[in-house]
Amino acid sequence: VLLITLIATIVHLVMVPFFWSAWLVILSIALIVIAVKARSFALKAQDRIIRLEERMRLATLLPEPLRARIWDLQERQLIALRFAPDAEVPELVERTLNENLTSKQIKQAIQNWRPDHFRV
Repeated sequence: VLLITLIATIVHLVMVPFFWSAWLVILSIALIVIAVKARSFALKAQDRIIRLEERMRLATLLPEPLRARIWDLQERQLIALRFAPDAEVPELVERTLNENLTSKQIKQAIQNWRPDHFRV
């Protein structure tokens, strides 16, 4: 809807070049920016929560040598590890740390997918 409004205001500005027509274009752009920012802020906050949850989960599931290396995992790796079931986590974390797996590689290595139904 916002994109259609932006296009309509640009067409209106071209057809009727007037101050208010230009102002409507600026307002339409501002609304799109607000919508995109609001969505990105929510996702960033959720990623921070996932990082915290996964670090706490790993602290309970990993043996001591790996537990000390939890902070070596990157944000994208932690977010990808949330899909791994508890039984697969120790081996997958060890591989991730030793081979510096990407989030895509981590997701491909998971045998029994654990869905995340709470993602915004």
